[in-house]
Amino acid sequence: MSAPSQFALLGKRRFLPFFLTQSLGAFNDNIFKQSLILAILYKLGSSADKSLLVNLCALLFILPFFLFSALGGQFGEKYAKDSLIRTIKFAEIVIMAAGATGLLLGSLPLMLAVLFCMGTQSALFGPVKYSILPQHLKEEELVGGNALVEMGTFLAILAGTIGAGIMMSFEGYAGIVATSVILVAALGYLASRGIPRAHAALPELALDWNIFRQSWAILHLGLVKQLPSVSRSMLGNSWFWFLGAVYLTQIPAYSKDLLYGDESVVTLILTVFSVGIALGSVLCERLSGHKVEIGLVPFGSAGLTLFGILLWWLSGGFPQAAQPHDWLGVLAHGQAWAVLGCVLGIGMFGGFYIVPLYALIQARTAEHERSRVIAANNILNALLMVISAIVAILFLTVAGLSIPELFLAVSLMNVAVNAYIFKIVPEFSMRFMVWLLGHSMYRVEHKGLDAIPDEGPALLVCNHVSFVDALLIGGAVRRPVRFVMYYKIYNLPVLNFIFRTAGTVPIAGRNEDLLIYDAAFKKIGEYLKNGEVVCIFPEGKLTGDGEINEFKAGVERILAENPVPVIPMALQGLWGSFFSRDPSKGFFKRFWSRITLVAGPALAPENADRQTLQAQVSELRGAVR
Repeated sequence: MSAPSQFALLGKRRFLPFFLTQSLGAFNDNIFKQSLILAILYKLGSSADKSLLVNLCALLFILPFFLFSALGGQFGEKYAKDSLIRTIKFAEIVIMAAGATGLLLGSLPLMLAVLFCMGTQSALFGPVKYSILPQHLKEEELVGGNALVEMGTFLAILAGTIGAGIMMSFEGYAGIVATSVILVAALGYLASRGIPRAHAALPELALDWNIFRQSWAILHLGLVKQLPSVSRSMLGNSWFWFLGAVYLTQIPAYSKDLLYGDESVVTLILTVFSVGIALGSVLCERLSGHKVEIGLVPFGSAGLTLFGILLWWLSGGFPQAAQPHDWLGVLAHGQAWAVLGCVLGIGMFGGFYIVPLYALIQARTAEHERSRVIAANNILNALLMVISAIVAILFLTVAGLSIPELFLAVSLMNVAVNAYIFKIVPEFSMRFMVWLLGHSMYRVEHKGLDAIPDEGPALLVCNHVSFVDALLIGGAVRRPVRFVMYYKIYNLPVLNFIFRTAGTVPIAGRNEDLLIYDAAFKKIGEYLKNGEVVCIFPEGKLTGDGEINEFKAGVERILAENPVPVIPMALQGLWGSFFSRDPSKGFFKRFWSRITLVAGPALAPENADRQTLQAQVSELRGAVR
């Protein structure tokens, strides 16, 4: 049975109220922030430098993430997240009431103070926003939930930005915007009333009000004390915001100086970029098979670099006109469609990149540390966004690069940054190769895999058809699987990198190499005692004729020493493929064919002798070799 679409979550009370709450918050932030910027540029008669004021707005909104994210992380651990969200959303109503007053009075100092308070509210909300998801969603829903949150956030940002522009075009803009921000804040609070209970993860936590000491402690917790996969995911996450800030900051100047467009062209590009991220986020769930699939991260990274380079390549030489092009005028030129395609690609592959990283951070962080780790991630995000502004200034003014050349530079920097991340955590590259195999050469269908327990030790037994059996199984099962395989297959070039990274156990025949043989059973025992999933191919060798060979006694020794549940499995459709031992195989034989991995009900260890297991696997495989 296929898993339900991620959009089914929008019909669940454990997700919909939260989704509406965070989307309305992002929408409201951008209505007010963009309205303030437009008021500074076009409405308010201030004698101050307008460029300085616009940059001050950006600073006032981002500064609270440095100052108060650590406090938000502590709040998220100590207090029930549902009640904390309601408190923060009620504070938004008060803040927006002050903002409305500032708009009606035309008071720039009051509006700037409100902008800082908005940033503070967002900094406190951020850690709770992502740490509540694992409490309300199942593991297989985590990627889909994150995808919807990212989609909702970017579409809300876009809608708020465009909505502010529309409202500010009216003569009575102050009253319209003031009414809107209070109304949206009230709707956000009402939506938060429907969020189900989410208990405090660490209610005994003593709050540290020294924000600088606590910020340092939280960064240390996130970057040093977590698993390398978590800490490097945080770096990758923040790097994405660095890239995003570079692109988003340069879009107005790019539209004006390279496409010779007016304000509507800026809106067009922002729309395409936001739709791209929303599309990539939504596709993530389908491409990941409803599990946290970090193999998509290298895929997303490659796309970010490719489309960034193409954007540089395609920029320049756009025809000028006596008057700036509007968005329809720009679309009349084929080059514009290519540029927009690159912008869409950057956004879409950004979605592939960011959603699995968020899901991994949530899934692999202890519940009592999750809010603080996400707070550390938010601090890093803010830091990288500030650094992106400094880098852009240095490249554009000091180094004298053009905007397309800046895009080229950050695309090449993306290669270096992610090469570092993937080197430190080779699991990203390993999972990418596994994911690529299952989405290129074969179409893998799964049946009955819910028989594999979500927690605790289990032994999987499967027929052995090809050199890539372990990759196909590892790519299908939600939990990490430790494979036991013949040491000569384990040592194959290229595949050895994947097997080593996945913690595969090489094994030899007892009479072939006794040291490898005994070490294998010792390692298997360690994995099972630690509550992990181990997969063994009891035939001990690849089939030479497509039929299942006799199961060896090793599986009985494993179960005698480690009595754990056993799940029989079978691969169908691999015989005759390039990686099998079929004498008539060819590279394109069975290319893109449907491979089925089917699992049967779990067996108690006392009932799982090798003859019974062989009969079960044979029955599951049936006549399809």
